[in-house]
Amino acid sequence: MSLLLNLMNKFYVTTSIAYANAKPHIGFALESVQADVLARLNRQKGEKTFFLTGTDENGSKIYRAAKEAGKEPQQFCDKISQQFRELKKVLNLSNDDFIRTTDKKHHKAAQTLWKLCQKDIYKKKYQGYYCVGCEAFVKEKDLVNGLCPNHKKAPEKIAEENYFFKLSKYQKPLLEFYQKNPEFIIPQKRFNEIKHLVEEGLEDISISRSKDKLPWGIPVPDDDSQTMYVWFDALTNYISGLDWPEKSEQFKTFWPADVHIIGKDINRFHTVLWPAMLMSAGIELPKQVLVHGFINAEGKKMSKSLGNVIDPVELVKKYGTDAVRYYLLREIPTTEDGDFSEVKFQERYNKDLANDLGNLLNRVLTMMNRYQVKPVEFKKQYTSLAEMKKDYPHLFFFKNLNYDKYLKQFRFDLALGEVFKLVAESNQVVDQKKPWELAKSDPKKLVLVLQNLYSRLAVIACLLAPFLPETSEKINQQLKTFEPEVLFPKI
Repeated sequence: MSLLLNLMNKFYVTTSIAYANAKPHIGFALESVQADVLARLNRQKGEKTFFLTGTDENGSKIYRAAKEAGKEPQQFCDKISQQFRELKKVLNLSNDDFIRTTDKKHHKAAQTLWKLCQKDIYKKKYQGYYCVGCEAFVKEKDLVNGLCPNHKKAPEKIAEENYFFKLSKYQKPLLEFYQKNPEFIIPQKRFNEIKHLVEEGLEDISISRSKDKLPWGIPVPDDDSQTMYVWFDALTNYISGLDWPEKSEQFKTFWPADVHIIGKDINRFHTVLWPAMLMSAGIELPKQVLVHGFINAEGKKMSKSLGNVIDPVELVKKYGTDAVRYYLLREIPTTEDGDFSEVKFQERYNKDLANDLGNLLNRVLTMMNRYQVKPVEFKKQYTSLAEMKKDYPHLFFFKNLNYDKYLKQFRFDLALGEVFKLVAESNQVVDQKKPWELAKSDPKKLVLVLQNLYSRLAVIACLLAPFLPETSEKINQQLKTFEPEVLFPKI
């Protein structure tokens, strides 16, 4: 479970592209901040980094949502896509580009990829069950009481002539790839699920719909009577976002992707269909796929009907960007399902951010001002832990922390836990050493204790930079100006 060795000094990370049929939800916010942490970490290491996100705007689901809203599909997508684009500011994301599948460059890329896969594409009449929510055909044996297990709705029975992709041809090549790349899918249980799925056998997959049934989407090359299947189109975003198939320096520099971050419900599309498409087209496969779980609301699945869908934008308005980033990265296990509740959120906020971190900064700077203790003079403001370790090896009094180890395993929750272990230990130093008593009994030791605590805060700021960039900057600024301000007002 580790980041694969990067031999090219580059790093390319993507989120999935969000369906533009509804405004952003907290699950996509989780995925976005996870990708942002990886992008910021690799920039810290000096890697040339590219972070891509965007919106998926084609297919039956979008077409129907637009009609229900009484809008034309493009007009509908423009509004929703803009809401996702604004997450960059709302969540303080550092994405380098935002791809839309209605972009002209994406249309060209999707049609080009289709042509490269042409040898594995054929046309036939087909009858099957199609779930619009999944944007996929489902087998009758997988239905539960006649309903899609994911969306609890009956799929539509479709009979028409479509184009098919020879996915069955890639069963053996995929299994060989998995064998050679046992860390391709993280976590291991998701890898095992996909491997078992492929071992059971793959069927060819329908990759188009009749245009009279689905007029909204990318036309099949050389056949305007058919519209490209939304997944065959959408997955192409990971290369169209790098300006492929043009002679793009971005594509040459950053492909293959180092990490695709996705939700568990779309794992098979990214780890079976997408690699098979790339194999067919003769394009190198991505290195890793990181699969996260779902966020429930107080133990229940979020749904519009229950009225428990969490809006990340409203959450940020109420508590602030870094508080939301902290909860998502600390409380939700990276690769497992997690839970959101306002009570838990406020508990985390008050204890970890306001009390432990905020009070530590405030009390240390207040005492240094009161007792006129000079700050430690660092060469510069650090955002890279590696640089800080190199310049000040004697500061690393926390060798028992497993921050780097957990980051290599994508365990953002545990890595943040290590940072706050250091915060807790630093608060203990204050309580045990009692600087206010040392001011009277041992002024020299007072200076050493407070400068040690000052150094710890500099390290904490450095460790927090990929996770809570605004908070990290505020801590550094206060360490520089010696003017304590409240980091997180207590709720």
